[in-house]
Amino acid sequence: MSGVSAAPQPHATGQSVAAGYKAHLSRGRGKLGEMFGGHVEVSSAGSRVRTADGQDFLNAGGYGVFLTGACHPRVVAAVERQIRTLPLATRLLLEPSAARAAAALAAVCPAGLERVHFTGSGAEAVETALKMARSLGHRRVIATHGGYHGKTLGALSVTGKPLYQDPFRPLLPLVSHVPYGDSAALAAEIGPDGSDAVVILEPVQGEAGVVIPPDGYLKEVADVCRATGALFVLDEIQTGMGRLGAWWGADREAVRPDILLAGKSLSGGVIPVAAAIATEKAFAVFDRDPFIHTSTFSAAPVAMAAAEAAIDVIRDEGLTERAAELGRVLLGRLRGSLTEHCGHLVREVRGVGLLIGVEFHDAGTAGEFLLELLDRHVIVNHSLNAHTVVRFTPPAVSATRRRTSCPRRSTGPPARSAGASRGPMTRTRSN
Repeated sequence: MSGVSAAPQPHATGQSVAAGYKAHLSRGRGKLGEMFGGHVEVSSAGSRVRTADGQDFLNAGGYGVFLTGACHPRVVAAVERQIRTLPLATRLLLEPSAARAAAALAAVCPAGLERVHFTGSGAEAVETALKMARSLGHRRVIATHGGYHGKTLGALSVTGKPLYQDPFRPLLPLVSHVPYGDSAALAAEIGPDGSDAVVILEPVQGEAGVVIPPDGYLKEVADVCRATGALFVLDEIQTGMGRLGAWWGADREAVRPDILLAGKSLSGGVIPVAAAIATEKAFAVFDRDPFIHTSTFSAAPVAMAAAEAAIDVIRDEGLTERAAELGRVLLGRLRGSLTEHCGHLVREVRGVGLLIGVEFHDAGTAGEFLLELLDRHVIVNHSLNAHTVVRFTPPAVSATRRRTSCPRRSTGPPARSAGASRGPMTRTRSN
C-alpha cells in the first residue's frame, strides 16, 4: 500500500499542465499550482502521491477524502468488477449495487437512520437535506459561523463565510448563523417553537480550522432540537466514516440527528460519492414520490461499488481505531515539534482523530508552513474558512515517517519562481 507503482509521465510538465488550466479551466487555479511548485500528480497508492517527474509525496491532505488511502486494492477491485458489468444504470430498472451500498451504509449509522439518498458530492447531499427539511415545513435555516457546507446555491447559503457568499447574493431566504459551540445562542435563535426551523452544523468544524466544540455540545443541540421541534442535520461529510477515530462524530456523544450527511471517505478514495441518511419521517417525501428529487448519476453502480467496498475496508481493517491511535501520536508529535522549533509562531495545535489543525498567528506564516512542507514532500491543506490554519488529514494506513519543519520566515510572501502568482494565499493576508 505504501508504494506507487505507476511509471512517471515526463511529458506532463508543470508548465504545460498549468497552461492547460489557464486556457480552459481557471487562470487562478493554474497560477496557484505554479505557486505550489508546479508539481503534477500522476499516480497514487496508499499514503503516497507520485508526480510526473518521479517525486514521491506523503499525502496528509486531500481534504479528508483518503482515510483508506489512495487506490486501496479492495476498493479498486470492486470498482473494476462493476465497470466490466454495469458501470451506469438505466434508472428505470432496479439495480442491486445501490441496494447493497445503502444497506451497508445504514448498518454503520446511528440507529434510526435507515433511509439513504446517494449524491455525487457533499454539496449535493446538503441540498438534499435542505429539500427534505422544506418538505416537512422547516423553512427557517439556522447554521453556524465558520461552518462549511459547500458552494452550490443552497449549501452556500448555510456556509458561514461572506467571502464566498457575497458575489452570489441573494441567497436562500430565512437563513441565520449563530456562534459555533454555543447551544444557548442556538436555542435563543430557534425560539420556543422550532417546528419551522432546521439546524445544520458539523461535529467538528473542518474548514473553519478544526474547531472543536465543548464537550456535550452535540447532545445539547440534539436536546434543543427535540424540545422545540426543530429538524437536526449533522454534516459529517468530512468528519464521518472514521476520520475522528469513530464511525461518526455523532457516536462520540451518542447523538442521532434527523439527517446525517456523509461523503469524502465514503468514496474509498476512488469514486466521488456522498449521501444523506435520514430517519423515516425526514425521508417521507422521497418515499412517496421517487421522482421529486433525482439526478442522472445518483447511486451510479460504479460509485455504489466504491462506497460498499470503502465501508467494508474501514470496518474490516479497523481504520476507525487506527485513526484514533495515529491521531493521538501525530497530534502529540506536532505539538512537541512545533513548540520546540517555532512556538512563537503557533497559536494552537488541535485535533480529533486524523483531523488536525495547526493555527498560526497570521495567514502568511500558515502559507509559508504549507509551502515548506511541500518542499519536504508532504501535502497538507489550508482551511477555506480560516486562512491561519493548516490542516492534516492523512490516511489511516501505513506511511514512512518524515520530519516536520517550521517556516523559515515568520511573515512575508513565499519565495518562488519569477512570475508565479500566490493567488488566494496572498488574498488571505488581508482577510
